[in-house]
Amino acid sequence: METLTLQAKKRDLIGRKTYHLRNEGVIPAVVYGVGTDPMNIEIVHNEFAKTFKSAGESTIVELAIGDGKAMHVLIQDTQIDPLRGEFIHADFRAVDMTKKIEAEVKLAFVGESPAVKSLGGTLMHPIEEVRVRALPMDLVSHIDVDVSKLVTFEDQILVKDLPVPSGVEILEDEDAMVAGVDAPRSEEELAELDTAVEIDVNAVEKVEKEKKEEGETTDEVAK
Repeated sequence: METLTLQAKKRDLIGRKTYHLRNEGVIPAVVYGVGTDPMNIEIVHNEFAKTFKSAGESTIVELAIGDGKAMHVLIQDTQIDPLRGEFIHADFRAVDMTKKIEAEVKLAFVGESPAVKSLGGTLMHPIEEVRVRALPMDLVSHIDVDVSKLVTFEDQILVKDLPVPSGVEILEDEDAMVAGVDAPRSEEELAELDTAVEIDVNAVEKVEKEKKEEGETTDEVAK
């Protein structure tokens, strides 16, 4: 696996003053964990975004601060500007490469399900990530889930069916469903849903009408 590296610098600005950094294409961050005191740092936004795309939150990154020796870290957390879609902060956790750690690994759903393409079903994937335990060097950014195995509506992919990388232990319930396909609703089921919605709407309108009438009666009594 290609080694992911990221360069950083120590940061003096804190609090609201860090907006100056963001205007210059730099984001504030912190690093903490094994072998280091908590430290405020800053990193170039575009370099971090590129690294995060490859590493996610479950792949080791070599973080070099200034001219110091690179440390092995995980991207522990990120904050994103909801309007601009850009990173505005990041947390890095330094780890001991000789000890197993737990991390969340995302699932990547690949392929095309015949039950969706040919039978008109709807793909379901209630689990988006799994918690694992492994040595830091064995962690991966994601685990592929091949949904082309879902040929019928009865087919399911369970946690125990996932292709587990060497050295990685999945900590989830092995019988939990990762992916399946819902059959399309029949005309009768759709008609029942429409009826239920209509009943709910009528009930709400009735309640609102009663509240309005009660309010008008109260006003008349007050007069």
